[in-house]
Amino acid sequence: MTEHYKSGFIAIIGRPNVGKSTFMNRVIGQKIAIMSDKPQTTRNKIQGVLTDKDAQFIFIDTPGIHKPKHRLGDFMVQIAENTLNEVDAVLFMINAKEGYGKGDQYILELLNRVKRPVFLIINKIDLVHPDELLPLIEQYKDKHSFEEIIPISALEGNNVGHMLQVLKKHMPEGPQFYPEDQVTDHPERFIIGELIREKVLQLTKEEIPHSVAVIVENIQERENEKLLVQATIITERSTQKGILIGKQGSMLKNIGRKARADIEALLGSKVYLELWVKVQKDWRNKQSQLYQLGFRNDEY
Repeated sequence: MTEHYKSGFIAIIGRPNVGKSTFMNRVIGQKIAIMSDKPQTTRNKIQGVLTDKDAQFIFIDTPGIHKPKHRLGDFMVQIAENTLNEVDAVLFMINAKEGYGKGDQYILELLNRVKRPVFLIINKIDLVHPDELLPLIEQYKDKHSFEEIIPISALEGNNVGHMLQVLKKHMPEGPQFYPEDQVTDHPERFIIGELIREKVLQLTKEEIPHSVAVIVENIQERENEKLLVQATIITERSTQKGILIGKQGSMLKNIGRKARADIEALLGSKVYLELWVKVQKDWRNKQSQLYQLGFRNDEY
């Protein structure tokens, strides 16, 4: 470890679908955040840990900020607000293709209350012509005193290395909080649940909205060295349960097949995945069920 080792906690904030999870997976080099083209896919603070010879970055992926519509929404916004005041730096990520939007005003109001350096990260620059970037930078730079404005493409990796160098300069000296081979502080059970939920969102498209959660009930080794993973997909209506199971179980099999490939890559082991679907009416508005499903905010 070098003499002046640096470490810091960095929050990533932005409207839904600006590419926060793609960025996290690019930087960490492993799939730890679920990716979906539906907004609002990240529910808990997913921490990705990046360690190099003289610094450790601990990234916190806040849930996509929006005005809350139900109890789960309140919970997610509360987590994001609390997170911003606990970190060493904030990355405000926007989508270069979408530009300034209504939701950004809400985030900027939040950021104006934050006493931390805020970097504007313009993501998805691979989707726009370079000439379109300057007007975008001009538009945002008057809205907040950003520490720096950095255009990147998380998908292609453009300028991500430069962004990390800039961040490192602003990080405080500090210890290495995590072992260098650890990439997240979430238990495997949580990430497995997220990988299954990702496949549900990808395969059902509009038919299953975000009224779905996954509980990983059991992970155990079997005699043939395969791991047995048993999980339950929770949804709000019996019609959704029908869609998730599909004709002769075809949808559930497909979800299981795709999720199993990612879980095997995560665990480095062959997996036998068993999935069930269960209806719990209106779970997003019931505090006790939210708690049971792991949506806890001890700072409330």
